Amino acid sequence: MIIPIRCFTCGRPLGHLHAPFKRRVLAGEHPAQVLDSLGVKRYCCRRTLMAHVDWIDDVLLYERRS
Repeated sequence: MIIPIRCFTCGRPLGHLHAPFKRRVLAGEHPAQVLDSLGVKRYCCRRTLMAHVDWIDDVLLYERRS
């Protein structure tokens, strides 16, 4: 839901790479090439960036307001 700051497995910082990754993939670049150019080599880090889904906007629809 929230952008992962670090890789869940190895702990490498990834939060600063999410915005460029998302922008370039939405522009039409292949995800593998984007990750290679960003220097993300480990499978665990690649998985963390590629598998992330932004659900925060959907979750906020169900926020309780008192």
